Amino acid sequence: QVQLVESGGGLVQAGGSLRLSCAASESISSIDVMGWSRQAPGKQRDFVAAITNSGYIYYANSVKGRFTISRDNAKNTLYLQMNSLTPGDTAVYFCKAGREVAGGKDDYWGQGTQVTVSS
Repeated sequence: QVQLVESGGGLVQAGGSLRLSCAASESISSIDVMGWSRQAPGKQRDFVAAITNSGYIYYANSVKGRFTISRDNAKNTLYLQMNSLTPGDTAVYFCKAGREVAGGKDDYWGQGTQVTVSS
């Protein structure tokens, strides 16, 4: 149903910054939870950050203090501002729309955008 399109990935040196965007095909005000997860080659997909329709924000400990999740309801767009990037942040980043922060089988996912951080 809802379609999600990520953008903003690229190559950046360690210590640099990137801002990812996720454009949704419908009003994000009607989506209970939106968030970001990432997956490195050969690794599982891990939770990064989420924001609920009520305004609660959650971060993985690995990105807390460096990443900021936000939304622009007028533009139906979710953002992830990433600062102080390290090679450990290299992964494909996926946008998610769902009903619970913990995730579920009914989650919708975008196609992902590649983030590569060089040493």
